[in-house]
Amino acid sequence: MPDNARERAAKIKLLVLDVDGVLTDGGLYYDADGRVMKRFNVQDGLGIKLAQAAGVEVGVITGLNHKAVETRVRELGIEHYYPGKRRKLPLFQEMCEKVGVTADQAAFLGDDWVDVGVMRKVGLSMAVNNAVPEVLKEAHWVSTRAGGHGAVREAVQFILDAQGLLDGLWQKWAD
Repeated sequence: MPDNARERAAKIKLLVLDVDGVLTDGGLYYDADGRVMKRFNVQDGLGIKLAQAAGVEVGVITGLNHKAVETRVRELGIEHYYPGKRRKLPLFQEMCEKVGVTADQAAFLGDDWVDVGVMRKVGLSMAVNNAVPEVLKEAHWVSTRAGGHGAVREAVQFILDAQGLLDGLWQKWAD
């Protein structure tokens, strides 16, 4: 991890997430009727809520358009949601404009080639530990957890800790 990852994290006001391989484990689960199901981690959900409580906006850009993802995004109160989009950079730039932040004030957590364009533009590029090698090389910070297994929560905690907000926030959840 580059020495300046904490310094970069201290400036983050927008966290943008990929879905498959980041918010999920990247697996495609099929039921008996051939419908795809997705698995989400509840710790990641609480991490997103922590970010929101700290004033960090959260957005999602994903290559697939799936009802289960839309349901999860809405449950978490994520307003900035772009499904079915493989070209993520223009959408990231649009999201920054809507939120009113610069690219340097944004972080992106990804795992695969389609994420590299945004990772090269953000102030803090982040990758899950099981990301493809090309993505790992682009990352300022890499999680110790795999995608869909708490990596989003870990990324949020890293950002909030760098901002000096983590200790006060988690205590509110313990009451």
